[in-house]
Amino acid sequence: MSGDVDGKIYVGKSVKPEYLTLKLANRHGLATGATGTGKTVTLQTLAEGFSRAGVPVFASDIKGDLSGVAMPGEGQEWILSRYEELGVEYTPDEFPVVFWDLFGEQGHPVRATVSEMGPLLLARLMNLNDIQEGVLNVVFRVADEQGLLLLDLKDLRAMLAFVAENASSLTTTYGNVSAATVGAIQRALLVLENQGADKFFGEPALKISDLMRVDRRSGYGTINLLAADKLMASPQLYASFLLWLLSELFEALPEVGDPDKPKLVFFFDEAHLLFNEAPKALLQKVEQVVRLIRSKGVGVYFVTQNPLDVPDSVLAQLGNRVQHALRAFTPRDQKAVKAAADTFRPNPNLNTAQVITELGKGEALISMLEGNGTPSMVERTLICPPSARVGPITAELRKVAIERSPLAGVYDTTEDRESAFEMLAKRAQEAADKAGQAGAAAKPGGKEVAEADSGGGGILDSVLGGIFGTPSKTRGRMSVGEQVTRQVARSVTTQVTNQITRAILRGVLGGMSRK
Repeated sequence: MSGDVDGKIYVGKSVKPEYLTLKLANRHGLATGATGTGKTVTLQTLAEGFSRAGVPVFASDIKGDLSGVAMPGEGQEWILSRYEELGVEYTPDEFPVVFWDLFGEQGHPVRATVSEMGPLLLARLMNLNDIQEGVLNVVFRVADEQGLLLLDLKDLRAMLAFVAENASSLTTTYGNVSAATVGAIQRALLVLENQGADKFFGEPALKISDLMRVDRRSGYGTINLLAADKLMASPQLYASFLLWLLSELFEALPEVGDPDKPKLVFFFDEAHLLFNEAPKALLQKVEQVVRLIRSKGVGVYFVTQNPLDVPDSVLAQLGNRVQHALRAFTPRDQKAVKAAADTFRPNPNLNTAQVITELGKGEALISMLEGNGTPSMVERTLICPPSARVGPITAELRKVAIERSPLAGVYDTTEDRESAFEMLAKRAQEAADKAGQAGAAAKPGGKEVAEADSGGGGILDSVLGGIFGTPSKTRGRMSVGEQVTRQVARSVTTQVTNQITRAILRGVLGGMSRK
C-alpha cells in the first residue's frame, strides 16, 4: 500500500495523514470501541502494516474474521470508495499466515508443559483458592526437588497422588497438606481436562522462535492467528494461555532497548478476560510483564470494548491509542466515554467526549506517539481499510493454508517422554518388588513362595485387588497405568466412598419423598 512511508505504518487520514511510528510501536497500544464500530478492521490494517515492515504478528482471531489476511484483497465497492476518499492508491495484497489452535482443529496445535505454565497461572486456570494454590506450589516444589518432570496433566495427577500419599511427612517441611485439599485440586483438574485443556498441556511445546518468522520470498513478517472461537467458551484458559505466552516471550528474548522496529507485535483481543476476577498477584504479574517486555522489542496491543476493562496501572503504559465509537446510554457508558476522553492529549479543535459518541463506522479518534515518545494531539480519523481480503476464509482454504505452512508436521504429533507419571510408577513397582521379595524370604518355602507372589503381582497387586475387587492370584503384572491408578485410588478412595454414600442416601430419601 502506497500510504506507508519508511519507518511508519499508514493508519488513516484526519486533517493530515496519521501514522504509527515503528520505532515507538513497542510502547504498546490500545484499541477500544463498541461492537460493530470497526475494531477488527483496524486491527487487520495494523497487522498488515507491521507485516509489510517485516515485523511478525501474533493475534487472537475471535470469530475467524482476520483469516482473510491470507488471501488477496477483492476491491469491494466500500473499500475502493474509502481509498479514493483517503487519496491513497488501492493495491490488493496477501500476507504469510500461520494458523494455530489450542485444540488442533483449525490450525497447528499449541502446547505448553505444566512446568512452563507454573503454579500461579495454573491456579488461576483452575480457579483455586489461596489454600489450594499453596498446596499446588508444594506439588511443584516437591517435583522440582525430586527431579520429576511435569509435562502433561497425567504427570500432575500422579504428582498430586504422590503428595497426598506422603502428606504427613511433607507437612513438617512445607506446612499443612491435607488429602481433602489435594482432592479438591484433583476435581478442578478434571473440570479443566473436560474443557479440553489436556490437549494444550504436553509436548512438543511451542517454540517462541516459530512465532517470529519472516517470509523469505516477500520479506513480510508472518501473521500468526490463534483460532479463538471455541477457546472463548473457556475464558480462563484463553486468558491464561495468552499471559503464559507473554511471560515466555519475556523470559526467552534478550534485552534490545528501543529497536528501529519491534521484533514481534502481540494483539490481545477481548482483553477484559485477562483482568476479570484476577487475583492481585496475577494483576501484578500482568503489569510487570507489560512494563518490562517493551525492552525485549515486543509491542502489546490490547483490544477491548471499553477502556475501563483495563486497569489504570496497565492503561498508563499504552502509548498508541485508537478509540472507535462508544455508546453513552447508561451511567457506566457515560463514565467510560469520559474515561476514554481523559486519556487523550486534548485537541482545542475537538470536544473529545462528544466526538466519541458521534464517530461513524470506520472512524476513530487516534493519538500516536511521536518525536521523543510524547502522544500526539487526538484527531478524528478515517481509518484506511486493509489491502488483503476482509472477512473469514472458507474451511477448505484454511485447510490448504495449514497443509502448506512451513510448520506443517512440526507440532502435529504428540510426544510422551519419561516424566513424573512414568517415574513414580517405576518407583512404586520397584518398592513393590522389594517388599514382595522380603515377605517371601521370611516365609517357609522361600523361593517357591516368592515365585508365587511374583506371578500374582505381589503386594501392590493385592492392594489394587482390594480396591477394585479383583483377586490378586488371577492377575498378571500390572501396567504403568495400573500402578499410578493404585496411587490415585489410595488418595481418593475415602472421598469417592463418601460421595457415593451421599448419592445413595439422596436417591433413597428422594424416592421416599415422592411416595
